[in-house]
Order: sequence, then C-alpha cells, then structure tokens
Amino acid sequence: MKRFSILVLALAITNLAGCAGMTDTQQRTVTGGLGGAAGGAIIGAIAGNAGMGAAIGAGAGIVGGYLYDKHKQAEQKAYEQGRRDAQR
Repeated sequence: MKRFSILVLALAITNLAGCAGMTDTQQRTVTGGLGGAAGGAIIGAIAGNAGMGAAIGAGAGIVGGYLYDKHKQAEQKAYEQGRRDAQR
C-alpha cells in the first residue's frame, strides 16, 4: 500500500506540473480525475481493491471536474453579461 501511495503521489505531482499549458477546462478535469483517483484508491484499499477504487474515483472525479468547469463558465458568462447591462 505504501508503494502505491507513493506512486499515486508522484503521478499527481507530475500531472499537476504539466497543467501550465492547459485550458481551464482541461485543468479542472485533470485535477478532478486525480483527486478522484486518490480518494477512490484510499477507499478501495480499505474495501480491499485499491485499483478498482482508483478507477471508479477517477471516472467520478473527471465528470465532477468537467461539470464544475461548466458551472464556473456559466457563472463568468452571467457576471460579464451583468457588467455589460450595467454599462448601458
């Protein structure tokens, strides 16, 4: 389990360092996937199958990160629309 945790941590650091050239959507989706995989691996290890937990957690995290990004984009669009309306 300790080796697996170190591997997950190393992969997370490597992937987060590579986010510099990504769009906000890509960054939020990858971050959600990594967080979900880490959480899923921990829960899966407790339940007896860390790999399955990581896979399920990654899938849920990717979807969650993508949906969060869409929410933030809609929020920004509404803010910009409000500013345009106020300037008229």
